[in-house]
This record gives sequence, structure tokens and C-alpha cells, in this order.
Amino acid sequence: MSQNTSPTFIAFVASLVAAFLSSLGLGILTLNIAAVIINFIAVLVVCYLVFSYLLKAFIHDRIKLIYKNIYRFKTESGKGYGVLDEKERDPIGAVGKEVVEWMIESRKEVKELKQQENFRREFLGNVSHELKTPIQNIQGYIHTLLDGALDDKKVNRIFLNKAAKSTDRLVEMVNDLTSISTLEDSSSLDIKDVDLLKLTQDVFEMAEDQAKLKEITLAFNKNNPKSVVVKADLAKVRQVLVNLIVNAIKYGKKGGKVTVRFFDMDKNILTEIADNGFGIEAEHLPRLFERFYRTDAGRSRDQGGTGLGLAIVKHIIESHNQTINVRSTIG
Repeated sequence: MSQNTSPTFIAFVASLVAAFLSSLGLGILTLNIAAVIINFIAVLVVCYLVFSYLLKAFIHDRIKLIYKNIYRFKTESGKGYGVLDEKERDPIGAVGKEVVEWMIESRKEVKELKQQENFRREFLGNVSHELKTPIQNIQGYIHTLLDGALDDKKVNRIFLNKAAKSTDRLVEMVNDLTSISTLEDSSSLDIKDVDLLKLTQDVFEMAEDQAKLKEITLAFNKNNPKSVVVKADLAKVRQVLVNLIVNAIKYGKKGGKVTVRFFDMDKNILTEIADNGFGIEAEHLPRLFERFYRTDAGRSRDQGGTGLGLAIVKHIIESHNQTINVRSTIG
């Protein structure tokens, strides 16, 4: 039904009423009654128009806006099509706004749950794959020994040594997995003053023999501050330095150099560990701290390690409410 009622139509209705009353012979009284009826009809028309406007403004438009939000929520990013003004106090506007915000929040929660589920599947797949290799090796060595190699002293020692190495790898992996699970609880940190210069020197001494095998020099930057003391968990920070420095040695070039630098950043200390290794392609950098992620799976396993070292580093850093980044150049 149209919202605009023609004045001609109103006059026509009024004339019909007047003619009807006139035919009854009621004279002036008839005209007065006709005027009352005309006014009454006019008031009804005005009320209808006002009601139609209010219906459109306060119900139709808001329902349409909610529909647009729902449509965009289904088809695009979920940001909404023009979310209702927070200043709107009418019930329809408030309900519409709540519905849209609830839908957007629900979409985010569903997306997060899917990401967590994908991460869980990937993690379990990686764990299974990493555990399977040493277990299969141990199984193969044992069967070889049982099939007769046990009686050959030269051969059985070789296989027993290989089985021992695979066992050590399994133990290392289990320990790293345990470390990650405990690191997720930041309340377990034992915070105290930690001298980073002294701690790094201790790690250098621990890694010295490994560095000498590749003729790699371990050094501090000459411009380091004389004292670098931070509030942190000593054992956890030691683990970070060990993992990063040993990694730099392991994947560095023979005859290279590993340098540790400290920068005073007002209330924080920036620690930089640099090496002159072969570099990492840019496509791998965003995933470098993921559990079991390897840029070159074959070479990484030959070098040893569980594939969890950098993931542990990230967990420790984040448990201290700090961040870690990496940059690399190929060559």
C-alpha cells in the first residue's frame, strides 16, 4: 500500500459522504457532520502516514541493516556492513548491534578453534614422525643383533653404539617436549638478577670444543656495555643462550664467527646473536620458531637436534613478556 494518499481522493470521499447526507435532507446539520467526517478521515490519514514513517525508521531500516550485517558476515570478513550506532538507545537498534557483535565474535572463536585443531593435528603428526625414525632404527639394530650379529664382537659394538645414539635422541626429544609443556606456565619462573655478560661467557666456555671443531670464533662485540643485568629466570635464559649459540655453531660456516651484542634500550636489553652462516630463505623466517619446523629436513637431521630448540627459545622469551625476531641474508 502506498504511503502517500492523494488530496483529490480525500475530497472525493468527503463529497460522497456529503451527498449521501444531503439526500437524507438534514441541511446544515448534514454539512457539519460531513465536515467532522472529513476531519476524522484526514486525521486517520495523517496517523497512517506518521505510523508508516515510524515503522520504516525504527523497525524496517534496522531489520534491513541487521540483514546486511548478516549477509556480509556470511560472505566477507565479518567486519559488518555499518554496525548500528552505539548511541542508539532504541531496543531494536540495541538488539541489532548485539546480534551483529555476537556473530562477529562467534566467527572469531570458530576460526581460533579451527586453527588450534589444525595445530594439534600438525603437532601430533610431527611428533609421531620424529619419534618413529629413532624407534625404527633401534628396532632394526636389535633385530640385526638377534639374527646373529650379537656373536660378532666388532659388529655388535657398532650396532649397540648406534642404538645408544638413537636412544639418546629419543630422551632428548622427550625432555624438550616436557620443557615446552612446563614453559607454558609463566608462574614457574624463578625471577632474579641475571648478569647476561657472565652468563654468555659461561655458555661460550661450554660450547668452545664444539666451536673449535669447525674453527668458529666465539666473541663479544667490543662496544657491549660493561654491565648487563636483567630480571629473569637464570636457568631459562641460559637455555635460550645455549640453544641459539649452539645453533649458530651447528649451521655456521667453517672458520666463521659467532658474535653476541647487547644494546641498552632504555628499560630493556636487546640481545643480538649474529653468525656468518649460509643464511635462511625469507619464506622460512615466519615459521622458524614452530615446533619441528626445519628449513632443510635432511640436513637438519644430519646435524642432530630435535627440531624443538627454537620453539623452546620462543616459549622462554614470551614467558618473560619479551619478543624474539630473526633476519637473514643468503650467502
